[in-house]
Amino acid sequence: MKKLLILLAVGFTFASCSTTKPSGDKSMIELSGKIQKPGMTTYQYGSHTIQSGDKTYALKSTAVNLDTFEDKEVVLKGTKVPGYPVENGPELIEVKEVKIK
Repeated sequence: MKKLLILLAVGFTFASCSTTKPSGDKSMIELSGKIQKPGMTTYQYGSHTIQSGDKTYALKSTAVNLDTFEDKEVVLKGTKVPGYPVENGPELIEVKEVKIK
């Protein structure tokens, strides 16, 4: 019985581990506009914003220093962060790459 419990525990441990392939570029989006500091907002996420078309997006990045591109017209690539928008705020984008227009 003890061996069965150990085998079940090991089996559940391996079953809970997964190796998933990255989703690739399917979730990548491209936005163009001017990166700006958000100032006072009703939502509390994102270090910068971009107005692309008629929609505003909140931005964050661990790959790019967004301060470098502040007040510049850019094209950026990133992914939407799940769980956003909240508090009637904008969608949150994790920026992977930025290019000046």
